Amino acid sequence: MSPDFLSELFSNPLDPGYADAAARRAKEGPPTGWRYGARRVAAVVVAGLIGLLFAVAYRQTVADEPRRSQARAELVTQIKQRQQATDNLRGQADQLRDEVARERDAALGSGEAAQRRAVEAATGLRRVTGDGLIVRLADAPDADEKADENDLNRIFDRDLQLVTNALWASGAEAIAINDQRLTATSTIRKAGGAILVDFRPVTSPYEIRVIGPGDLEDKFADTAAAALMRRVADSEHIGFETHRQDDLNLPAATEPQLNYATRPTPASATPTPGVTSQSPSGGG
Repeated sequence: MSPDFLSELFSNPLDPGYADAAARRAKEGPPTGWRYGARRVAAVVVAGLIGLLFAVAYRQTVADEPRRSQARAELVTQIKQRQQATDNLRGQADQLRDEVARERDAALGSGEAAQRRAVEAATGLRRVTGDGLIVRLADAPDADEKADENDLNRIFDRDLQLVTNALWASGAEAIAINDQRLTATSTIRKAGGAILVDFRPVTSPYEIRVIGPGDLEDKFADTAAAALMRRVADSEHIGFETHRQDDLNLPAATEPQLNYATRPTPASATPTPGVTSQSPSGGG
C-alpha cells in the first residue's frame, strides 16, 4: 500500500535538500576565507548599485519636476482660455437666438407665437422665470479629488441624477444645474474626475435651481432621495441644503441636434431571396 501523502508531509516537513544543506553547514562551519570575503563584496556591490539607481531616479525626478509643473500650468491656462472662448460663443449664440425668436414671433400671429413660446419653455429651449426651489450640493471639506465612487464624502454624477429625478417627480417644471438647463435629452455623467451635464463640466458646489409649484419643497423633502442625502450629509459632512426662492431665472438649453428618419430609396431596398411579392387582389 502507498503511504498516506498527508502523513508523510507532516512527519517530514523539511525538504531533503534543505536538510542536506543544514547538515553540510554544521559539518563545515560558516564560510571563511575567500568565500566569506566574496559574499561580503557581492553584498556591498549590490547595495551600492541599488543606492546608485535610487540616486539617479531621484535626480531625474527632481530635474523633470519644473518641466512637468510648467506643462501642467500651460494646460490649465489653455483650458481656461478655451472655456472663456466657449462662454463668449455661447453668449453670442444666445443673443442670435433671441433675435431669431423676436423675428419669428413678429412673423407669426399672436396665438401661434404664444403657443410656440409655451412649447419652448416646457422643452427647455426658452428662458423661464418663476418661483421655485434651490438645492445646493457640495463635497465635504476634506474630500479627496481622486476618491473612488465608494467614498461618500464627494458628490458624484449618480447623486445629481438621483436628486434631479426626485425633483421632476415632485412636480418640477424647469431645472438647471450650475446654469445648465436640463431637457428631455440631457445627460449627467462622469468623465474621469469631472461631472458633465450635457457634455459641459460642472464643479462643486452644485446649485440646482428649480421652478415649480408652491409645495415643491415639501414634496421633495418627503422623497427617498432627499432622505438619503440628509443621512449622507450627517455622516460624511457633505453639503446639502434646500430653500425656497422667488423670481428664479433659468437659461435656455442649447439647440438640440435632431436626427430625422428617412424612407429608403428603391435602389437600397433589396428583396429577400426566395420571397416573391404579390399584389393584393379581391376575391378567391
